Amino acid sequence: MTAAILFMKSLIIGVAIAAPVGPVGILCIQRTLTYGRRTGFISGLGAATADALYGLIAVMGLTIVSGFLLSHQFWIQLWGGLFLFLLGWRTFSTPPSATVTDGPYTTSRLKGFLSVFLLTLTNPMTVLAFIAIFGMFRVAGSEDIGTALTVVFGVFFGSAIWWGFLALIGGWISSRMGKSSLSMINRLAGIILTIFSVLFLIDLL
Repeated sequence: MTAAILFMKSLIIGVAIAAPVGPVGILCIQRTLTYGRRTGFISGLGAATADALYGLIAVMGLTIVSGFLLSHQFWIQLWGGLFLFLLGWRTFSTPPSATVTDGPYTTSRLKGFLSVFLLTLTNPMTVLAFIAIFGMFRVAGSEDIGTALTVVFGVFFGSAIWWGFLALIGGWISSRMGKSSLSMINRLAGIILTIFSVLFLIDLL
């Protein structure tokens, strides 16, 4: 398999992993609508980075790391559920800015990246999803560093393309919304994130 074909397959995998709408997607959409497309996109890059990391674990066959993640799945998901609950509450209770901040650098972008990165990492089952998809595309079981890096970059850029698309759509929508509408979106997103966190924690029982 050539590097170009491998990269394209991995890029498709990155889009497939990122596309389903879950708590991470809701959070990135909310941040795009509230803070602007750049903040939303950078938040999405947090998810793309975590996806690429899990993709590396899957393609390299790092059984020690994946075994550790799965054996500690309960505690990782418990922390993730509590973290998601706090994010939901903060999103619900934080009023939107008077204007959408889409200028140079803002601390909300770094916070957005780190929070989404950590939230995505709290789902170790993503490793199994990558293993299954890599098996379907016949892109697994390689310890060659060149192959691994090709797959990781493909997954990252595929995920980043998806988040960039959402950021563009969200930025276009937010430019046509007032503060009251953004406040309603914040509260709705906070409620949805909180519901996800409760379901997340109930699933552990």
